Amino acid sequence: MSATAPEKMWALRMHEPGGSDHLIYEEVDVASPAIGDVLVRVHAASFTPTELTWPATSFDRSGKDRRPAIPGHEVSGTVVGLGSGTTGFVPGDEVMGITDWYRDGAAAEYVAVEARNLTHRPRAASHMECASVPLAGLTAWQALFIHGGLTGGQRVLILGAGGGVGTLAVQLAHRAGGHVVGAGRQAARDLVLELGADEFVVVDRSKLEELHPVDLIIDLVGGELFERSSSTVLAGGRLVSIVEPSAPEVAQRAGVQAVYFVVEPDRAQLRELARLIDTGELRPLVGKVFDLADGAEGFEVKRGGSVPGKAVLRVITDH
Repeated sequence: MSATAPEKMWALRMHEPGGSDHLIYEEVDVASPAIGDVLVRVHAASFTPTELTWPATSFDRSGKDRRPAIPGHEVSGTVVGLGSGTTGFVPGDEVMGITDWYRDGAAAEYVAVEARNLTHRPRAASHMECASVPLAGLTAWQALFIHGGLTGGQRVLILGAGGGVGTLAVQLAHRAGGHVVGAGRQAARDLVLELGADEFVVVDRSKLEELHPVDLIIDLVGGELFERSSSTVLAGGRLVSIVEPSAPEVAQRAGVQAVYFVVEPDRAQLRELARLIDTGELRPLVGKVFDLADGAEGFEVKRGGSVPGKAVLRVITDH
């Protein structure tokens, strides 16, 4: 470990499963980077509001309870130490990336991350903006291009277009030449159209079943909205969900291809996202910033659905 890292740090930890009321801001030991790890001084972190209920947040891969656990799987910060055998980074490098689901996350002053899950952060964006990208950006990329096979000229309907994944998916789909139909709450309309959507559908006012058919649906919401929209996919089209495990069964009824997936770390894709930010082709969207000490409030506010884009936890206040 680098001499610049202290023995103790402040972190947000979940002691019991459930909601944000079980998160406690407290002083804990700084983790030592293992083989292949990088120790990162966290400038900013982001999170998925539902992650407090994920099994991986409470248990390790063997099923052992690992609480109290630090949440937050998106990080932007500075390398301060390297584990044995780690290559590709040196202390002082500024990086962004994702942490393993089964390990402590980035809602802390320091985090140990596998080097393979990091890339050098884009210089055109702040740490706050960079922290909003890794998990959301990889999810959007894999939904559109790996599982959705989006090509230029196709119509794509993005459910939840105003959220953290949705705002990036709209931009990536537009850049790829897709005809983008964003679906979300009325409050997100202007933003989603500004980001490149060709149309916007207000989900509580429109009949999705009557939309012009689409080649691809990206489902970031699930539930009734997912069910209502599934009939709009053209025969031979695709339905991709990050929320509904039942997507393949629904697709059988609709006669389309469908997949439910969980995002995978991918350094090449992460590098491409960073490059697009540096070239101005992708704009990270931070809807609200919370100090790390107020992280429990951040989880609660973001879960309520009123924050566009990503909510970010600020760890170093001068960035």
